[in-house]
Amino acid sequence: MQRAITLLVTGKAQPLDLFEQTSWEIRSPSLVVQVTPQIRLMVNGGDRIWKVPPVNRREILRRDKHQCQYCGSHRNLTLDHVIPRSKGGKHTWDNVVTACETCNGRKGDRTPQGAGMSLKTVPKAPIHPAIAFAEQFWHSHPTTAP
Repeated sequence: MQRAITLLVTGKAQPLDLFEQTSWEIRSPSLVVQVTPQIRLMVNGGDRIWKVPPVNRREILRRDKHQCQYCGSHRNLTLDHVIPRSKGGKHTWDNVVTACETCNGRKGDRTPQGAGMSLKTVPKAPIHPAIAFAEQFWHSHPTTAP
């Protein structure tokens, strides 16, 4: 509520009366602000630009939920290049996964197919949090055709 009031007073948001619900009247000595249950952000320019995070150990572990992408272990985790760098693989989001020391050693300097191993998930770059939320929402609330 406090953040919403700040955004409304500074002009970075505007109140929405979508369902004709009641609003709260917040008073100060010099100002009266109507706060509705919904507000719309009015942010201009580069104030809220989301960037893909850099490819590093912390971000790869977060993306892979601190789990080996070959066996599912949570112990002794390392980073593994799906296509080894010696074979032209790059250090990019779609080529680096989390692997335990055992699986990483077993795979060695080969591709997963060459080592007879398979990945649990396809590696990909993180997406904007709002898009991730929307995808999760629509997967958990499937629509039915009329």
